[in-house]
Amino acid sequence: MKRTGFLLAAVLVVTVAFALSAAAKTTRRVVDVLIIGGTTSGTTAAVAAARQGVTTLVVESTPMLGGMFTAQGVPAVDGNANLPSGLWNEFREALRAHYGGAPALATGWVSNTLFEPHVADSIFKAMAAAEPALSVEYGFRPVKVFRRGRKVTGARFVDKAGNRLEVSAEVTVDATDLGDALPLSGTPYRLGMDSRSLTGESLAPEKARNIVQDLTVTAILKDYGPGTDRTIPRPEDYDPAEFSGCNATAVGDPIPSEMVITYGRLPNGKYMINWPTKGNDIYLNVVELPYERREAALRPAREKTLRFIYYIQTELGYRNLGIAADEFDTPDGLAYLPYHREGRRAEGVVMLTFDDVMARYDRPAPLYRTGISVGDYPVDHHHKCRPDVPGIAFLPVPSFCVPAGVMIPARTDNLIVSDKAISVSNLINGSTRVQPVVMLTGQAAGTLAALAVKAGCTPREVPVRRLQAALLAQKAYLQPLYDVKPDDPDFGLLQRIASTGILRMTGEPYQWANRSWFYPERTVSVGEFTLGLHDYAPQIAVEDDPAPLTAASAADLLRRAGGRIAPSADTTPLTRREAARMVDEALHPFERDIDFEGNLK
Repeated sequence: MKRTGFLLAAVLVVTVAFALSAAAKTTRRVVDVLIIGGTTSGTTAAVAAARQGVTTLVVESTPMLGGMFTAQGVPAVDGNANLPSGLWNEFREALRAHYGGAPALATGWVSNTLFEPHVADSIFKAMAAAEPALSVEYGFRPVKVFRRGRKVTGARFVDKAGNRLEVSAEVTVDATDLGDALPLSGTPYRLGMDSRSLTGESLAPEKARNIVQDLTVTAILKDYGPGTDRTIPRPEDYDPAEFSGCNATAVGDPIPSEMVITYGRLPNGKYMINWPTKGNDIYLNVVELPYERREAALRPAREKTLRFIYYIQTELGYRNLGIAADEFDTPDGLAYLPYHREGRRAEGVVMLTFDDVMARYDRPAPLYRTGISVGDYPVDHHHKCRPDVPGIAFLPVPSFCVPAGVMIPARTDNLIVSDKAISVSNLINGSTRVQPVVMLTGQAAGTLAALAVKAGCTPREVPVRRLQAALLAQKAYLQPLYDVKPDDPDFGLLQRIASTGILRMTGEPYQWANRSWFYPERTVSVGEFTLGLHDYAPQIAVEDDPAPLTAASAADLLRRAGGRIAPSADTTPLTRREAARMVDEALHPFERDIDFEGNLK
């Protein structure tokens, strides 16, 4: 009887599998640009590409667009409050319009821009729907990337029902959260902590280590009103000692328990639960696990967040806070996906390091000249769940730009990389991984993809300055100028000149919003001017001359540098803005192309 039952069960399994296989279908699409992942960067890449007039398809595994901001439940913006660049600014303005102004978003103390995930999702979907050339497929994950020689030609996706989607594309963008298209396409990458010998960073470990940052499955709680009890069932293996000390700062100083909650307070009485100190961070390295095994491997992260919620409700006394029912359609009500702080990082034509950010003008390669997105967040690494890893506690940096070459794999063509998988060191990933930077890198990736399609070339063959000019036309920053906003009539001019280095920025690590100043209304000395001009025209000697630069002395130096400009007798000191205008008119230095290392061609 037992054997008969076993055979019946086996027949049933085979029959069901055959039925599913028979019911599954294959859909084929041909587009100009394929975006793998509707993540934070994938969404902006898709919108940017479609706005350039090329047919674009974004394929996303969850029901939401926006990645960290939406499906991963991290609707608290890290950085770029004073860098209103491109699609990041467009998104923020849409949030302000929805909630009734900037003050309505400053609800929690961790950020001045917080919002509900479903609202961000609706904004991103509206942006996508407004583009006739853009379409979105939900519920599919990548299983194969097609490659012919060096060139990626598209990808295959499957959904939970076994349906297949096969897409042929001129250019593909890997916008997945973990860089999943890299191994699928045979593109080399790095994972974990880089060695000091590889990056040259004194703060990197002596030897590489296969350790990634802690991840978090976030929750959105909602205040259901005084006197209500929304306590969840006591989770299995719950022990309040696990979270004892959560109401303390990173260095152990006590704080009011309320700060654990108000940290991520959102509009409409909601709260983001993404607490690093004895909270719901967890160490799990699932990056290289097959997709089919990830869900089970990530279960401990979901369980830890549920235990932390129970602790908040019972030990901290917030029984009126329950899991919001209108955010994530998951069995436990938590975010669809974990908040991964890092994954694979492509081996690009260049690699951005911490030292490149700290000393942009004193590096072997002037990568800053190739900037395509900007950020101002400190280096933030989460390793509290791994005591054997030395802490990296918010290393201050000046605001920075992300160079174009980090998006382009060294040995794969027609594949562009965005999100957290760009070619950066593990150390500086702590700054480049945050949401606004990733959004802007995605915008650059989509723009680059479209330019390559329209030119009929590979992405690496698109001139850097052409990409930068296209981004400037979108009011996107190339350089992180704190004191020159997009409404400045000289915004494009000053971005161009700052990108040549002829007039240099002054970097300043500053609290949570690091800065780089152009000082457009300051005067400039002859010595300072010759320092930047020498890099463009080596025949100009660097002078130690503190005298203010005038129209007369500037014209003389620009003529000697090969510029077309009439001599001047005006000895009035020039502002940096005026000097920039003279440089632009005489030399047109931004029109001289550069390679991916920033070297002049």
